[in-house]
Amino acid sequence: MKVTEKVEVEAVTDVVCDVCLTTTRVANENLEYATLKAHWGYGSQHDGERYEVHLCESCFFSTLTYFKQERRVQNLFSEDSDRDQAFNTDDRIGLVAKDDYFGDRDTKS
Repeated sequence: MKVTEKVEVEAVTDVVCDVCLTTTRVANENLEYATLKAHWGYGSQHDGERYEVHLCESCFFSTLTYFKQERRVQNLFSEDSDRDQAFNTDDRIGLVAKDDYFGDRDTKS
C-alpha cells in the first residue's frame, strides 16, 4: 500500500555565479556551473576554514586562464627541463576528462 501526503522539500532552483552574479541556468532549464572548493586543515594559515565558490562557464574559464598565466610566471626561469615540458601543456591544467557527456569515462587515462 502506498501512503502519500504532501511534504515541503527544499530544492536548489538556481545557482548564481559568485563573480559576475549572473544565473547559471541555461536554455533547457539546467544549471551549468563549476564549483571551486577548499577545506584548509590543521597547521595551515587558514586552519578550519572551508570555501565554496560557484562560477558560471565564462568566469570559470577566465579563472582557469589566470591559473595558466600564474603557472607560466611562477616557472618562467625554471631550470628543470622535464618540469618545463610538463607545464607547457597549459591547455590541460585541471582537465580530467574530455567528451565525457555522461560521466562514465575512466578519468585515470
